[in-house]
Amino acid sequence: MQSDALNEELRKEQDFVDTAYEVLDELRKRYREHQRTAEASKWRNTPQALTERDAFAAHWGDEASRLESIVDGLVFGRIDNTDDSTHYIGRIGLRDQGGDQILIDWRAPASRPFYQATGANPQDVVRRRHIRTRGRAVIGVEDELLNTDSKPDGKLVFQGEGALMQALSEARDGQMSDIVSTIQAEQDAIIRRGSDGLLVIQGGPGTGKTAVALHRAAYLLYAERARLESSGVLIVGPSNIFLRYIDQVLPSLGENGVVSTTIGRLLPGYSAIAQDSSQAREIKGRMAWVDIAKRAVRSFERVPNDTPLSIASYRVTLRSETVKAARASARRSGKPHNEAWEGFALELMDDLARQMNEQVGASEHLSWYHDYIRGSKEARRAINLAWLPVSALQVLEKLYANETFLEQMAPELTESERATIRRLRGSALTESDIPILDELEELLGALPSASASANAREQARKREIDAAGEAIAAMGLGHGMVSASMLAERAAGEGSDLTLSQRALRDRTWAYGHVIVDEAQELSPLAWNSLLRRCPSRSFTVTGDLDQRSSAGRAKSWSDVLGPAMRAYQGEEILTVSYRTPAAILDRANALMDELGTPAHYPLVAARDVVDAYAKTTTGGSVQELQAVVKAEDAMLSKRVGAGNGRIAVIASPTSIRHLREACGWGSSLDERICLITPVESKGLEFDTVILWEPDEIIADSPGDIYVALTRPTYRLHAVSSSPLPNALV
Repeated sequence: MQSDALNEELRKEQDFVDTAYEVLDELRKRYREHQRTAEASKWRNTPQALTERDAFAAHWGDEASRLESIVDGLVFGRIDNTDDSTHYIGRIGLRDQGGDQILIDWRAPASRPFYQATGANPQDVVRRRHIRTRGRAVIGVEDELLNTDSKPDGKLVFQGEGALMQALSEARDGQMSDIVSTIQAEQDAIIRRGSDGLLVIQGGPGTGKTAVALHRAAYLLYAERARLESSGVLIVGPSNIFLRYIDQVLPSLGENGVVSTTIGRLLPGYSAIAQDSSQAREIKGRMAWVDIAKRAVRSFERVPNDTPLSIASYRVTLRSETVKAARASARRSGKPHNEAWEGFALELMDDLARQMNEQVGASEHLSWYHDYIRGSKEARRAINLAWLPVSALQVLEKLYANETFLEQMAPELTESERATIRRLRGSALTESDIPILDELEELLGALPSASASANAREQARKREIDAAGEAIAAMGLGHGMVSASMLAERAAGEGSDLTLSQRALRDRTWAYGHVIVDEAQELSPLAWNSLLRRCPSRSFTVTGDLDQRSSAGRAKSWSDVLGPAMRAYQGEEILTVSYRTPAAILDRANALMDELGTPAHYPLVAARDVVDAYAKTTTGGSVQELQAVVKAEDAMLSKRVGAGNGRIAVIASPTSIRHLREACGWGSSLDERICLITPVESKGLEFDTVILWEPDEIIADSPGDIYVALTRPTYRLHAVSSSPLPNALV
């Protein structure tokens, strides 16, 4: 009887899912047809007409792309209410051809009871139904009866394992899945919270803080689209591996206006590939570099002694008092160093021109002599030495390589600290260099030739944006995905093939509407300064776990790690349930933190446990022994989830990684069934099985790192060691 009832309910839900996909397919088709029609239209050959054509084509093309990103799980829930109404919940909202709402966007206010209704507070919901699909096929439903005084339409289906537990037990595939169908009430409240100020989401391993932050991004893009449609959302992650791991979550929710990067890739034109020691990271991350950078830039603004010059047949003097006055004027302009050079140079050229004019007793306009001055190598050199155009990288390399210069510019640093960061010119950049370069870029601006070109482009761009804005307003497309700035770039040929992400990543001065920072406990004060610069509205979602901090020194509260961002702080939400990590593993991780004298600040409760979650092997330290363990765990995982399914991570200290990679051939790609990574690289990731190689080496690096490594598995942890294990892992 139960089987018959289930099949009947599955059939009913399949009928609805089929209808929803038919509507989605029709919308996609219609939007692409509108796009092609607009592109093929023969508009009047005027700039305004062409802009209007591009507005139509871009609008429909972007709307189609958004819908085409939604493949699986279009419909995942349903609520039956006390007023006999039924609402289906999905990734996006859909209306049928008659205009009736058939599917409610999970972010809409009407969907809120699906996530927050309980037996104690049913919010007029009689039944909540979770609908599981594979592709477009309904494969399961599960009901929760929230109001026993009302009888829902149709049969109730109770199958034992809830939607959340089902999701937790599935094999991992190297990509983070969205949690839109299993968001818990405490998570939903955080996702829908307002965007003012900086919100901290403190959560231990497996609490879903990253997923909550990503779904919060999707929610804000829905709820505040008018504000965020052109500025976008910036996501800052701990590593490139992590960014690849999460890169399908937001597109699967129908959102593409997001930029993802790391601190090491924050600046256009720079890429951090080298590693600093922990001491160097701490030194470079201090806010003292704001003042050091200012001194370093000002050191290129000199007042020389009076300097005799020969320009053509003229004998003139670059006068110290004139240089001093021009320098004061350039500084008062408020322009960055390189961009102020033109005004500075013109003042000096005018003074030299006056001297030249006086020598011939003529009354020529001063600009008549400027060509002579520009053509004089001696004059150009003297002017540039007084106010030298310079790049951020040149200044940084001089600071690191020139011991005397660093001592003069950085009196805040001790001799030992200066020695720690000293290095040769041409050395590869580290992640800690990027915020310093950002400070220098802010103070320097573009080099003179680049600045002039940029100014001309900016003026032309402003004119294009004004025209595009008028076109969009006239056609009623003001609330779509295409903004005036985006359209202007397309019309100019600059952005025709560029996404918002690509445009923003090319522009150091891009101002984002919201910034999400994952593993935020690792950021230095100076890195926070760089992020604040990129979000004038100070709208941040910050996620992390102080207990997983790798950086030097433990922090007792978020006020210890937010640095200058603390000014925007609006509050902290704490997630206390670990959905990922089995209780047997989480208990060992917490016990080890106690054993190391670094107890967790935020105790967690595991949502589940599994049988045979932990194993240990003592070895002689040979690679062959590790390979044997990996082979056995590989076979065990295949038996549980099927051959080729699931993911295994071998986590080892940085000192062991290179040797293991050469000996075993394992890479760091999450596309492979077995990957080899460091604890830092594993931050934010999860695997079915984790094999921990030489835990004592990881402990020596950082207690936070061992806590990270221990809490990556969803099913099984295997410690492999050639030395005695800590008591918590015995």
